[in-house]
Amino acid sequence: NFGLSSFGAARSSMGIDIGHKQRKVIRREPKSDDPYLKLLVKLYRFLARRTNAPFNKVVLKRLYMSKVNRPPISIARIARQMKPPDRKEKIVVVVGTITNDVRLLKIPKLKLCALRVTESARSRILKAGGEILTFDQLALRAPRGQNTILLQGPRKAREAVKHFGPAPGVPHSHTKPYVRSKGRKFERARGKRKSKGYKV
Repeated sequence: NFGLSSFGAARSSMGIDIGHKQRKVIRREPKSDDPYLKLLVKLYRFLARRTNAPFNKVVLKRLYMSKVNRPPISIARIARQMKPPDRKEKIVVVVGTITNDVRLLKIPKLKLCALRVTESARSRILKAGGEILTFDQLALRAPRGQNTILLQGPRKAREAVKHFGPAPGVPHSHTKPYVRSKGRKFERARGKRKSKGYKV
């Protein structure tokens, strides 16, 4: 009897595994200490809560994101996306940076809103008769995101992403190897010819 009661006491004092490995990390605020970004978060948090518009919720989520997840977008890509006639009067919204593209010779008249626009891109957009808004100006003009088009840059375009995936050299892998140089002496033996093990 003594043994059973002591076992029960021990069980009651044991810890409980709460499954700490199922933790899902979701940002509730930006990591940056930029006071202007924090003010924008405050504004769009209010708009997302009070307007219930999906646009404001998406903008708020993107304001929280890291720089890797807010890649820059060029004016050439924006111009290509704005070609359809029904998009002519819409405001382009980019939660990130808008960069110049020297390959684009003629820029259409654009209405843009972005966190940042590079100097060369800004001068070209304004010269073409375009308009650049800040997010607080956009909140006054389109509090529910009406008449806007939300764009973002390509997230997988980074050089680092080319090295992700199955090991370089295994069959059907298109992963870029971390190799010093591309030449006769580099990674040309095993796996690259029949006489050296196998050929991919």
